[in-house]
Formats: sequence, C-alpha cells, structure tokens
Amino acid sequence: MAKSVASKDKIMESIGGQAVIEGVMLRRKDSYSVAVRNPKGKIITTKHKIKDYRKGLLSVFKYPFFRGMYAMYEMLDIGMKTLIYSSNIATDEKDEKLTPLQLFWVVLTSVAFAIGLFVVVPYILTVLTGVKEHTNPIIFNLIDAAIKVIFFVAYVAIIGMMPDIKRVFQYHGAEHMTVHCHESTKKVTPQNCLSFTTIHPRCGSSFIMITIVISIIVFSLLPLVFIYWYPALFELNIWIQKTILGLLRIVILPIVMGISYEVLKLAGKYPDNPVMQLVSLPGMWLQKLTTSRPDKKQVEVAIAALNKLL
Repeated sequence: MAKSVASKDKIMESIGGQAVIEGVMLRRKDSYSVAVRNPKGKIITTKHKIKDYRKGLLSVFKYPFFRGMYAMYEMLDIGMKTLIYSSNIATDEKDEKLTPLQLFWVVLTSVAFAIGLFVVVPYILTVLTGVKEHTNPIIFNLIDAAIKVIFFVAYVAIIGMMPDIKRVFQYHGAEHMTVHCHESTKKVTPQNCLSFTTIHPRCGSSFIMITIVISIIVFSLLPLVFIYWYPALFELNIWIQKTILGLLRIVILPIVMGISYEVLKLAGKYPDNPVMQLVSLPGMWLQKLTTSRPDKKQVEVAIAALNKLL
C-alpha cells in the first residue's frame, strides 16, 4: 500500500465523502476521487474536477443557507456518477452493467420512496392522532418527528442486516477512519486508520438527524403563517388542508436542508463546543447503525481514494 501523500498544509482541509459499491468516494472543494476494488482484487481509482455552476444569477448559492441547497444538488450529482462508476468496476464482466439512464431511474424512485416513507406517511399518521396542527403546532411536529425517527432507525437497522448493505456500511466506516487519520498528526496507513472511530461529526447521518430537528421548528411555523395570511384554509375539508400543508412541507424541504447544512458546518468547525456536541449527538448515535468496523482491505481502498484526491 502506497503511503498517503497528505502534507501538513492539507491536514486541516475539510474532506468528506461516502461509501460506494465496493469502494469509497472522497471529495474536497474542487475535486473528488473514487477508489473501488474490482472482482480480481485490484484497486481502481479515478479523480475528477468539480464544476462550479454558481455564476451570474446562481451566485446566490455561494452564500449561507443557500449553499446548503446547492450542496444537496452536488451530492446527488456526484453520488449518482460515483455509483455508476463503482457498480461498473465492481461488476463481473459476464454480468450486465447499469447504464446511466437505468441508475437515474433507480435514484429517482429511491428519492420518491424516501419522501413517501419518511415525509408523507409520518405526516398522515400524525394527522390521525387527532392533534390539531394549527392549534398545537409544536406538539404536532414533535409527534411527526418522533415517527420519522422511528421509521428511519427501523429502516436502517433492517437493511443493515443485508450482506451487501453491511459491506457498504463497512466502507462507510473505512471512509470515516481514513478522514480521521488524515485530520490527525498520524501517517495515513491501514494500521493507524483502524485505531480511529467509525463515527464522524460531519457525516450525512448527522445531517439527517439535524434536518429532523430543524424541521420541527420550521414546520411549526407553517400553520401560524396561514393563520395570519390565509385563515380560511382551516375552514376547508381537513384532507384538503393537510394536502396543501403536506405539499408545502415538501416544497420548503430545501430551505430546511439549507439551515441544517449551516448547523452541520458549525458542528464540524467547533467539535469541542458543548452546544455543538449536543446538536451532533443524535447523528453520532445513528452512525452506530450506518457504519460498521471495516477490515484492512477495505481501509486500503479508502486510503487509495485519499491518495488519489490529494
């Protein structure tokens, strides 16, 4: 295994990433790399520049809150590309490989499924509890958030039992260990990486939990806005009310994510701050489900991604 080419001036640079099929993607501000172990055991790496489209009218997405929305777009774009790459590398030649169009439909249906299961269904179940959204918005959204958490944790726990998903979670752990080692003063080697935890405060798992907390606040304001601007809404049939409010939750979800992104950045910037530690705690707990301890070979793949990136 080649030594990491990380230098001292790069140690504090923010690096993130994700697990892919039999590999790891790592990224920084201007580029990303992918390392995948093929069926023959060889680690294949690639690196790409990240094109920034935030120019002209889109330059607003460089500023706080808006940049979180752009980050979500980038994450989906890079995530889809790296999944295509990793699935093709990790697939035997005799097997059929996924085309970009096929993977696009997989991602699209997955997003629709996620919105349905973790946004629409919890909202409907909360309505059925009988708690009035416009008279008790905080209690209503606390119930809604609790159902979301239960659904999400149960979903992750169930899919985590699948062998293929468990390997993805192991690569997720390898990604975190390698980033931790890179951010420390230690040389990035498999042995050193394995001495670190699989939990990282900047993980997307933490982002999900922060988003749920922020949604309690933002969604609690929705009925109050209608009470002030359009009180006639609450005189309509209850299912018409809930359809309108439910669709608005989906529409303003990017705003919630934009706020959550800023909170996540603060948590990563001030990891020793007691308030930020409290904010990060639910996401850290969730990572105990979304990451697993990797073996040496999986860490080698994550290190190869880091070396390629740097």
